[in-house]
Amino acid sequence: MNTPDLAKFSSDVQDFIAKNLTPDLAKAASLGFGISRADGERWHKAVYKQGWIAPDWPTEHGGTGWSLRQKQIYSNATALAGAPMIMPFGIDMVGPVLYSFGSNEQKAQHLPKILDGSVWWCQGYSEPGSGSDLASLKTAAVRDGDDYVVNGQKIWTTNAHKADWIFTLVRTDAEAKPQRGISFLLIDMQTPGVEVKPIVSIDGMHHLNQVFFSDVRVPAANLIGEENMGWTYAKFLLANERAGIANVAHSERLVKALLDISQAEQDGFGGTLADSSAFMAELATTEVQLQALKALEARVIASVEETGAPGDEASMLKIVGTQVQQTLESLRVEAVGNYSLPFDTDLIRGESNLPAPGPDYAVSAVSDMNFGRASSIYGGSNEIQRNVIAKAVLGL
Repeated sequence: MNTPDLAKFSSDVQDFIAKNLTPDLAKAASLGFGISRADGERWHKAVYKQGWIAPDWPTEHGGTGWSLRQKQIYSNATALAGAPMIMPFGIDMVGPVLYSFGSNEQKAQHLPKILDGSVWWCQGYSEPGSGSDLASLKTAAVRDGDDYVVNGQKIWTTNAHKADWIFTLVRTDAEAKPQRGISFLLIDMQTPGVEVKPIVSIDGMHHLNQVFFSDVRVPAANLIGEENMGWTYAKFLLANERAGIANVAHSERLVKALLDISQAEQDGFGGTLADSSAFMAELATTEVQLQALKALEARVIASVEETGAPGDEASMLKIVGTQVQQTLESLRVEAVGNYSLPFDTDLIRGESNLPAPGPDYAVSAVSDMNFGRASSIYGGSNEIQRNVIAKAVLGL
């Protein structure tokens, strides 16, 4: 096995970013999940054309074959540069489920379009009464000839209003124990009976939705794996989702931004925030936690390379990663002070004709902090993840 030239690889990544991350794309990237599909597709297609769209996929399915270090170099460089996220629902979530458990026909139909970004996906897991207790879900799929007839509701469905397909957990055996009666079904969002209603979240943006299924007929060929085995596939997917929620490189970018802000903002006593021992001590403490998180992330990625799945360490990564992120976002609001009070979504989206009342770094401070509160809930709440660690890692 040849050892990659990491210095050259790093230079290649920087060259790619310089050529493809235009100022308008960098600005659009700050919207996160709220980015327009056109802008999201533009960045996705540039990465795909470069051959770098699926670093964690096996090479036989379109993966890069990168080493652990190459993956870290790439993810850190794009995050630090403020590049748009590659929407995770296809590449990071349903894609691995498909190539691990899907039929040859399902792989041929879906994997190429996930890779090139021409088809967008969303995740149909949570329901109004089934969030972290996902096994209590009630959306039902009843077999009728060659179809399943689906009835029920999903909620907090990110990007449902932009997506072409949704991967869903549905109950196919109401008499079985909760985890044993669930199946994993792929549904075309244009199917009659699928209705999407928007949810405007606490950050003032629309990226969440409710999805209703009313007698939706779904071909049985869209079932992943075996009927009533969906919980197995769901756990596999959630482990990959939790590993990605940590956002280590994004938090590094926040630390760098806070160091710059601390030099620019006043502390109220004639100096700057950089002179405030209390503020800088909290930032330093969080940065130490971030460095530990980076080491844990390396372990999780190594587990993926060795076993194909992140393992139970993904729960630790998710807990610490979201805590670090939320602390940094709160520090940013504290740092910009009164400039964070004018909460204007038109300014955040770049749709206002009026200038911001303060510096650019203050415009989305409150919005980002507000939405960041959800990161310790989605993907399985941090409280649930502590139970996972207690049982699976500590044996309690």
